Amino acid sequence: MENMLNVYLFGKKYEVPAGLTIMTAMEYAGYDLVRGCGCRNGFCGACATIYRIKGEIELHGCLACQTEVQEGMYVATLPFFPLEKRVYNIEEIKPTQQIMMQLYPEIYSCIGCNACTKACTQELNVMQYIAYAQRGEYDKCAEESFDCVMCGVCSSRCPAGISHPQVAMLARRLNGKYIEPECGHLSDRVKEVNEGIFDKEIEELMTKAVDSIEEIKDMYNHREIEK
Repeated sequence: MENMLNVYLFGKKYEVPAGLTIMTAMEYAGYDLVRGCGCRNGFCGACATIYRIKGEIELHGCLACQTEVQEGMYVATLPFFPLEKRVYNIEEIKPTQQIMMQLYPEIYSCIGCNACTKACTQELNVMQYIAYAQRGEYDKCAEESFDCVMCGVCSSRCPAGISHPQVAMLARRLNGKYIEPECGHLSDRVKEVNEGIFDKEIEELMTKAVDSIEEIKDMYNHREIEK
């Protein structure tokens, strides 16, 4: 409590201890987080946040669960950003350049401002993977966008209105379905699951999940990992 910081949450000033994340600082200030808090480990993208430091011009994007508060930080969260998601059947489309033109034509309106990359909470080269998508290089787009958590901060800063995470999702699906070689081991396991081979084990796990969540955690932490 010796080192307190002044932060502004949604325009209101609060004094919070240094070292807290934005999320925990909000809770310290009395906010009851019932949405936009997700996994709290930086994987779900639910706590997308925009902030600016008092006296500075630059606007920053981050995840509230990963970012420590700073003196004079002005914070606004974006627990949901309205990304444009087009409807398609992955079984009916093919990895051609035309399919991206049909589903997400706005990517060809990109002006190369790089605001998306600068805003990315995962420090991904967003503008680059959009360029790959424009050229139909879906394997490269999938690789470049692999760590996207779909928080939507990139799209919130885009003057062309591109829904970058949805474009990347389409590229990864096309890559997985049509470009990457099939994983025989995974296909065999899915077939075994569908045939009911593991029904007994699944029922036992469901029973344990009700009776002893700690036992489930222990089983997971000490599971045998295939090489």
